[in-house]
Amino acid sequence: MKGSPILIIGKNGKTGRRVERQLQTLGYATRAVSRSTSRVFDWEDPATWRAALEGTKSGYVTFYPDLAIPSAEQTIRDFTAVARNVGLRHLVLLSGRGEQGAERAEDVLVNSGLDWNVVRASWFMQNFSEGFMVEGILGGELMLPVGDIAEPFIDVDDIADVVVASLTRPALRNRLFEVSGPRALTFAQCVSEISEAVGYPVKFTRIGIDEFTNVLRDEGVSGEALWLMRELFTVVLDGRNANPTTGVEEALGRPATDFGEFLRKVVATGAWQRSGLVQHG
Repeated sequence: MKGSPILIIGKNGKTGRRVERQLQTLGYATRAVSRSTSRVFDWEDPATWRAALEGTKSGYVTFYPDLAIPSAEQTIRDFTAVARNVGLRHLVLLSGRGEQGAERAEDVLVNSGLDWNVVRASWFMQNFSEGFMVEGILGGELMLPVGDIAEPFIDVDDIADVVVASLTRPALRNRLFEVSGPRALTFAQCVSEISEAVGYPVKFTRIGIDEFTNVLRDEGVSGEALWLMRELFTVVLDGRNANPTTGVEEALGRPATDFGEFLRKVVATGAWQRSGLVQHG
């Protein structure tokens, strides 16, 4: 293993587990932490931070639940102070496009005195296959509070590739990579392409934000997460992020993954397979 372990905050997240796997494949020692690991890291319990960080020189940071929440800026300020104090030198922060709160948190890292990278990402393609939209797709109807707003969804595998490059290639340090897919699609267009790929009908239905959050509240979703959903669907998804970016190509020297290629990958895993129905793809 190469050198001191690379810290990964968010061991079980969509990006965290991919980053850990890639780094280990490349021969790097890793320390992936979360609230459920033996060396606990909990964003809501600063007393857990120091032990998780000690002995690491670089790290990948995913913030829970999202950098857009009002308290994130101060939390990142407190966290970077601990990081400096234990001798950590370089942090890569996952952020979101078009989120003012997230940009304030980014600025904290950029001005922290540490080497830094920010990977500012569009909505994840994997929200359709590994996130809160899967149940609707399998049920044949995805209901969301969004209209004809286009988003250049990003493949999480691309995010992981950019993060690993930022962690392992010193020439990329102190740069912001704004990453997206190559093609902007509405949610309805995504669902149409998913339906074609899986071989069974899936439709998209627009619902009101109150109806959407009421369902989530009934399912036990926390108040902070409900605020975040309302923020993302009513503020951030207004078209501000519709233009694709070149961050993946800037970091990796290759194009970002198209939604069609993402569909082929997911269909091959069986993630959208329904019993008694034949897929094609």
